[in-house]
Amino acid sequence: MSATNPPHIVLLVSPGAGAGHLRPVAELARRLAADHGFTATIVTYTNHSSPTQYSSVLSSLPPSITTTALPEVPTDDLPNHARIETRLITVVRRTLPHLRDLLRSLSDARAGVAAFLADVFCPSALEVAAELGIPRYVVFTSNLMALASFLYLPEQDRTTTCEYRDLPEAVLFPGCVPLRGADLTDAIQDRANPAYPHMVDLGRQYLLADAFIVNTLDGMEHDAISAFQELSDNGVYPPVYPVGPIARQRSDEDAQHGCLRWLDGHAAGSVLYVCFGSGGALSVEQTLELAAGLEASGQRFLWVVRFPSDKDCSAGYLGSPADNQNHGEDPLSYLPEGFVERTSRTGLAVPLWAPQVEILNHPSVGGFLSHCGWNSTLESAAAGVPMVAWPLFAEQRMNAVMLQERTGMALRPKAREGDGVVPREEVAAAVKELMTGEKGETARLKAREMRDAVAVPLAPDGPARRALEAVASKWKSRDGTGE
Repeated sequence: MSATNPPHIVLLVSPGAGAGHLRPVAELARRLAADHGFTATIVTYTNHSSPTQYSSVLSSLPPSITTTALPEVPTDDLPNHARIETRLITVVRRTLPHLRDLLRSLSDARAGVAAFLADVFCPSALEVAAELGIPRYVVFTSNLMALASFLYLPEQDRTTTCEYRDLPEAVLFPGCVPLRGADLTDAIQDRANPAYPHMVDLGRQYLLADAFIVNTLDGMEHDAISAFQELSDNGVYPPVYPVGPIARQRSDEDAQHGCLRWLDGHAAGSVLYVCFGSGGALSVEQTLELAAGLEASGQRFLWVVRFPSDKDCSAGYLGSPADNQNHGEDPLSYLPEGFVERTSRTGLAVPLWAPQVEILNHPSVGGFLSHCGWNSTLESAAAGVPMVAWPLFAEQRMNAVMLQERTGMALRPKAREGDGVVPREEVAAAVKELMTGEKGETARLKAREMRDAVAVPLAPDGPARRALEAVASKWKSRDGTGE
């Protein structure tokens, strides 16, 4: 690699990930370019891509960061009912030849690649980087507890035979809050499903990495970071670099959204923000129960309403908001008749999207009813806003446990046995408690403490900056541009 050229890194984003994975990967690339002089190529997938979700993120990147998409590969041999994880991992594996060609061409054009970073569902790509002699890393856009759950899965698979939801004892990961087996990720809850062995393989493939770059921070996972540092020192796992929070920043353009003017008209801390992320979907019944509960609570709310799905709570993840072709243009049509009119004095329903960071940082917002995706969790923590934890899929149940039991900044409503629906009475009770109750006051205090903790890592000499400096120095030393 020529010392006259800036070191170049390649970052591979999981297929179908939308802005939820792309945004932190892009922000990491931006930090490396701005603070450490790297150039970068962000690689996405044509399969399951959502250009509308990608465009706003990619269009804001500096010239030193380029993007490219791996060509589409056939997946029509997969059954219609295949889980999302099976689809994503299949795409990653089938595009490996294209990735190999791309990495070779980038290495030839730039006289080498300083490092290759693979996102959550892409560790099979680490083998390609190893073949080409490129240092290989996992950039883990969720937290260390979620990474631990992947790493421990091969051992759990070997030592247990029952379904994880039936485990009689708590699951313990190093330094993490104890979990019930039912709180582990959805993809492993059915051992007979073809997705299950794929997930076990992920746990093994992560160990191909030279290190893990994780979107977490000491204020939220102090014990886990310490435990993994000890495991790394003993050669059990590769090193962990906690570089979080990598979270969305405020935008002048987003600050012009009309919902913010609506928020201006309400008292400080009086509005509950309701949003289930870019990938989450409620069932039709759950949408109606949520609406009825919000109305019955009597609390002010701003609700980002997306199309419901009776088939898949992650229906929006692959860029398909519906489970059939009969949806109208407006998701508000799925709300109870007259709901918008009846709640017009206290609530605002916004279709599809709203500027979340700006909303959470608005003075009138005093709570966040959330699916507990990690990006949303970090954004809420950074704003000091307590939460009603309502997980839907992926690692979100684990995040909810952390928020409720470790950080104390969240309350969690109870779902019905059997169908898992949170009834309107429970919605109303949870919302009122968060916004006006004693438990809500405790959560608000914990959220304010977390806001202060989240600010620490990104200080000029904060631990996140030091961690990123450490790994960047390794890459620069490899190509002769380090000290």
